Amino acid sequence: MKTVFHRSIFAFAAVALLAGTSVVNAQQQQDKNRALKKYESGTKEFWTHPPDDWFLGDETEAQKGLAPPSGPPTGASEAELANIVKKIKLPAGFKIEVWAPGVLAARQMAWGDKGTLFVGSFGLGNVYAIKDNGGKREVKTVLKGLNMPTGLTFKDGALYVIAVDKLIRYDNAEANLDNLGQGKVVYDDMPSYAAHGWKYIATDKDGWFFLPFGPPFNVGIPPTSVSQIRRVDPKTGNAEVWALGVRNSVGGDVDPRSGKYWFTENARDWVSDDLPSDKLNMISKIGEHFGYPYCHQGDLPDPKFAMGHKCSEFTPPVLNLGAHVAPLGMKFYTGDQFPAEYKNNILIAEHGSWNRHKYQGARIVRVIVGPDGKNPKQEVFASGWLEGDQGYLGRPNDIVLAKDGSILVADDWAGAIYRISYSKK
Repeated sequence: MKTVFHRSIFAFAAVALLAGTSVVNAQQQQDKNRALKKYESGTKEFWTHPPDDWFLGDETEAQKGLAPPSGPPTGASEAELANIVKKIKLPAGFKIEVWAPGVLAARQMAWGDKGTLFVGSFGLGNVYAIKDNGGKREVKTVLKGLNMPTGLTFKDGALYVIAVDKLIRYDNAEANLDNLGQGKVVYDDMPSYAAHGWKYIATDKDGWFFLPFGPPFNVGIPPTSVSQIRRVDPKTGNAEVWALGVRNSVGGDVDPRSGKYWFTENARDWVSDDLPSDKLNMISKIGEHFGYPYCHQGDLPDPKFAMGHKCSEFTPPVLNLGAHVAPLGMKFYTGDQFPAEYKNNILIAEHGSWNRHKYQGARIVRVIVGPDGKNPKQEVFASGWLEGDQGYLGRPNDIVLAKDGSILVADDWAGAIYRISYSKK
């Protein structure tokens, strides 16, 4: 009887397993059989109104119901920020503190020549200037009503702000914080949609800007003017296409050792909780193709858009950072305050997941790698902005080096700028 009972259990388990496998296979086949989407980009309407499903389309059954969370509209209070920094874990000798509260939706940061910190924003249309007045920092909104001014930089006394489809220069900015004026558009050969159109600016040794151009959807065959990295001369408006096959990059920096441009990339959504991985890339030569939409993470053909392409056709990432960690701003550490082994390491601000049932990211990682991009190693540098499965306390998104060798970190969820410093004990 015991043997018969066991055989019955095994038979039942086998049937259940086969049934479960059949359901999974049927779902996978259903997902695979969906028609390839074709977006008609030859009309003005496409650029002013991208497809309605650009962000939440293409989801599998397992991913349905996931959506980006919204942070507190007024940011975190000073009391809440004081509690947050107590929870941040750092290596021995490092300290984090609130450098400036009340910087709502803070994104890319850049220093002015006279010590003003300029900060872009996501969604609000604001650009901020933060000045230190006798030890007390004043956050001043110096520009309003711009279209997603997430990216900015400062060069030759001028503030440059990129507002989706316009690169605008504000001359003599630090002397005119009360009235920056309309500015001068120096480059506008860009689509006007906001969908993956927000940008980031990195400056090379020649004073040219690297600018990313994301496609207006999660995954699809991109129009020829997007899914690329361009190098733009802000003096003349001349531009070059430096890289293709890039999905959504909102962070990058120029390697002080080699002059090459490195950038973070957010991979496509709606495959699974654990696929594909977000990436750290390096452009070794002009015109490289980094795989999107045909191949993800260097070795994962897209289930619908590979269309016969092999991953070996494309430039692989220097490093896969993890699924849906959302790497944004990054900087090579060139200061002298941190321990010597940090010199020329990459610090990446990971904004954190939404397209995952259990979030990950919301931290700063350290990448140790040579200028050739070989043998990279990553480790967690700062964490604690994420509690439980989906509990954000903050979402780091950019890093800038301060003159004293400390770093500042922007957090658009808490609406704050942190300072991380090091001292020997």
